[in-house]
Amino acid sequence: MPAVIVDCAIYRDGRRTERPDDFSDALDEARASHDAFLWIGLHEPTEEEFDLVRDEFGLHPLAVEDALRAHQRPKLEVYDDSLFVVLKPIVYEPESDTVSADELMVFIGDAFVVTVRHGEGAPLAAVRKRLEAEPEVLKHGPTAVLYAVSDAVVDHYMDVAGELQVDLEELEAQVFAPTGSGDSKNTAARIYTFKRQVLEFRRAAGPLTAPMARLSAAGVPFVHEQAQPFFRDVADHLTRANEQVEGLDRLLSDILSAHLAQMGVRQNDDMRKISAWAAMAAVPTMVAGIYGMNFDHMPELHWPWTYPAVVALMGFAVYGLYRLFKRRGWL
Repeated sequence: MPAVIVDCAIYRDGRRTERPDDFSDALDEARASHDAFLWIGLHEPTEEEFDLVRDEFGLHPLAVEDALRAHQRPKLEVYDDSLFVVLKPIVYEPESDTVSADELMVFIGDAFVVTVRHGEGAPLAAVRKRLEAEPEVLKHGPTAVLYAVSDAVVDHYMDVAGELQVDLEELEAQVFAPTGSGDSKNTAARIYTFKRQVLEFRRAAGPLTAPMARLSAAGVPFVHEQAQPFFRDVADHLTRANEQVEGLDRLLSDILSAHLAQMGVRQNDDMRKISAWAAMAAVPTMVAGIYGMNFDHMPELHWPWTYPAVVALMGFAVYGLYRLFKRRGWL
């Protein structure tokens, strides 16, 4: 178990005390004092490693199964002895402009909090440190921990949404640049990849709306009634992040349509240029083909000025076609 326990402590009246050696004794002690709770943080435990926590805290088997398997949608489940919340923190990699989602499970119950983290992108050390610096908040018990964790995850949603907005503006500038967007295949692939990143974001943030709405309302077990305004604030930030990402998704669709339209216009321009040059090449080809026929009786064959006259005729015809196509914008 020590390998997967990130941190473990008893908090009394909002202040950290000792690190317990035995979960069962520590939980009994916290429940007996009425102003303390136990917070255990785990990172990717196996089933065997999680058995002790499950037995000591009486966690529901279905919730334990979800916590071990991961790959869950954000949700909130109420059981007899605990409340189970699944969050999906977002990780943004600025070097590759990619978005990925980890998983964070929170169990809260009578005088205990158990957090289970999957992935490297959602460390809770900063959340725990911030809460420990605010004992007035932390003394509200497990509800304060659930609020702080949810608030940190949703606030990071806002940060990632801002990064995606910057990336989208750069992509938009590239697509609509006056000199063209360069390689059309690479641009289309980049737009599609961007849409995949936005979809990954929406899969993490969108389903979290319903759990936050439930936590904002009354009647949720193990959640302090005075915490409802704070969860409403988290829900409001989540709504703003979802709306921003939905706007990015719609704008990406418009940019992709505009890019495809640009490609069609460029192809039409290329076809008109090719047609114009083919028409200019057809005139001298036709004249040369006529005078290349092996007939004895053809007019102009024995005139001294036939050759320069025919060459001049072909030149004037090609020049006239060139001026015509140039005036109409084909060249």
